[in-house]
Amino acid sequence: MVLEFSSPFEAKKSGVKKRFLMGSNKGITLIELLVVIMIVAILAAVAIPGYTAYMQRARRADAKTALEQLRASQEMFRAERGSYSTDLTLAELGNTFGVPNVSGDYAILLNSATATTYVGRANPTTARQLSDGSLFINQDGRKWDGDGAVWPQGKWAK
Repeated sequence: MVLEFSSPFEAKKSGVKKRFLMGSNKGITLIELLVVIMIVAILAAVAIPGYTAYMQRARRADAKTALEQLRASQEMFRAERGSYSTDLTLAELGNTFGVPNVSGDYAILLNSATATTYVGRANPTTARQLSDGSLFINQDGRKWDGDGAVWPQGKWAK
């Protein structure tokens, strides 16, 4: 919308400020700057928690993958040797089948292991993942989290 006036007096009568008519004032006012800062702050307050939760789920996905690798290598070990690896340090599985003992923000461990059973655990090692808790998997493929929720509920489902 373009307003045209023949004189500044006519513009003043219609309520249009002189600054818009003449174009001599350049820059922004303090109020305009504060409004922009408030809008950016509100957008950041909404976006940052969502992004943080998204990154935590992404790091958890790495731990889930490592636990699935642990399970697959335990099954391969059992197929070759007739029993599961009881090496709680994962050195035997890591050397033979490439199981990582660290996956990003998680340490991958065997909580317990016998010839017929094992429990694998992904334990958070960094401050940004500590609130997420541990993830577990056993020889039957049963998956649960540190809160006791069994898949398909809990952190394995997210």
